[in-house]
Amino acid sequence: MALDADRGYFGPDSVSWQVHREVTVLFGGARALLMQAAHPLVVAGATQTGMYERNPWKRLQRTLILTYSMTFGTKAEAHSAADRINDVHSRINGVDPITGKRYDALDPELLLYVHACLIDSAILFEHLTVGKLDDAGRQRFHEEQMLAAELCLIPRGMVPPTWRSLRAWLTEFEERGDLVVTDAARAVLDLFIDPPREAEWRPVLRGVSRLAYGTLPHGIREMYGLGFGPVKRAAMRASFPMIKAGRPLLPSRFRFIAPYTDFIMRQRGIDPGSEVADARKRAGIRL
Repeated sequence: MALDADRGYFGPDSVSWQVHREVTVLFGGARALLMQAAHPLVVAGATQTGMYERNPWKRLQRTLILTYSMTFGTKAEAHSAADRINDVHSRINGVDPITGKRYDALDPELLLYVHACLIDSAILFEHLTVGKLDDAGRQRFHEEQMLAAELCLIPRGMVPPTWRSLRAWLTEFEERGDLVVTDAARAVLDLFIDPPREAEWRPVLRGVSRLAYGTLPHGIREMYGLGFGPVKRAAMRASFPMIKAGRPLLPSRFRFIAPYTDFIMRQRGIDPGSEVADARKRAGIRL
């Protein structure tokens, strides 16, 4: 179909589509946000935009839409989304009142930290909730996402070459002592513990917050300071096998994110915005 002639930089056969289509991998985004918020300069930039004060969940949703445009969109849509992200970043700079350090949202190291948190969390939650990727698949996903990093102005040479070295870079970053959980970071955690009423999937977000919090690197979790004793650890460890086992039994609208199900609709000659599509989504399209 002409509508799908340009499948962007990745396409249906890519590992990026395989990973990012999963709703349970999207849950790992909560972990990434908590890791990002533990960087005082990253959260200072987000606070400058009012991201966590005025309709925070809608702002997060808009950010997700732009991010997924780079994976599932055409090449033109990917560049448009990246340009919008970069334009916003170009206006975010100042002095962090907590550390007294200057921050700039176009700082390549800050951008790399944000990117690394997202990629590491996606790989971890794919492993815990889906489990289809082997090490070669994880490496391919990492390499594909280097292109997304470049679109957001991260020099490719700065990105660790393997997914394992990216994880090691995050560990080393934590050990440098630059991370600190501020009141702004705790406000991010509160978004998941007590989601705003307008948040989609509000009933499951508290559960997601527990999974996200429990999978944080130990040092960052200690900084947030919420209790996480043996009972909670055991409950979290038991949750992931249940999610992995139950996931294939769910209707597609609960397994996969909307951009992917829209693609499937178009492949079948159905307009994703039509009444027929709405009915199919409510019933759960079979893939």
